[in-house]
Amino acid sequence: MIKQTAPIKEYPLKTFTFDVDGISKKTLEEHYKLYEGYVKHTNLLNKKVSELTEQGKTETPEFHEARRRFGFEYNGMVLHEYYFAALKFGQKTLAEQTKLYQRITDSFGSYQTWEDDFKAMGKIRGNGWVILYQDSARGVLQNYWIGDHHIGHPVNLTPILVMDVWEHAYVMDFLPSGRKNYVEAFFKNIDWKLVESRLKA
Repeated sequence: MIKQTAPIKEYPLKTFTFDVDGISKKTLEEHYKLYEGYVKHTNLLNKKVSELTEQGKTETPEFHEARRRFGFEYNGMVLHEYYFAALKFGQKTLAEQTKLYQRITDSFGSYQTWEDDFKAMGKIRGNGWVILYQDSARGVLQNYWIGDHHIGHPVNLTPILVMDVWEHAYVMDFLPSGRKNYVEAFFKNIDWKLVESRLKA
């Protein structure tokens, strides 16, 4: 018997303004092409899973592999959306009177402690992501290092600020040894207002 599935809703390709200080437009445009690939393959996998389900082939290796792969493509898509959306030219440092500043201070003891920790994690050897998460149960903020897109994300935590530290994010501008300068450039362009809007109550 053929199983009927809900109509497939494709994930849209989002657009971003690539005008930031210290990270070249060329780097960001090349980086965006990788994001396009994640969106494309997320949608392709969704379609494949739907087709296999309708054909009653959920016990096949093809179905299993598509399901396993989905987390990598989907998380790669969403993490890049968090990353690109938070980059904006002409940003000032995070103001002390903001809710985000106070929440960081409550969680880390001081803003500077948080920033130092986040930047230090950005310089860890190897490719990955540095993510400031909010614990949705307790409201506290925590920094995490994540390697692959689909492995190591803590349960019940929501991304607030995402920094891509895979080499493709910086190597054209800063060379493989220049990650420290890339991290500093990233911080000059954080749209704090947008990041703060991601906080839950």
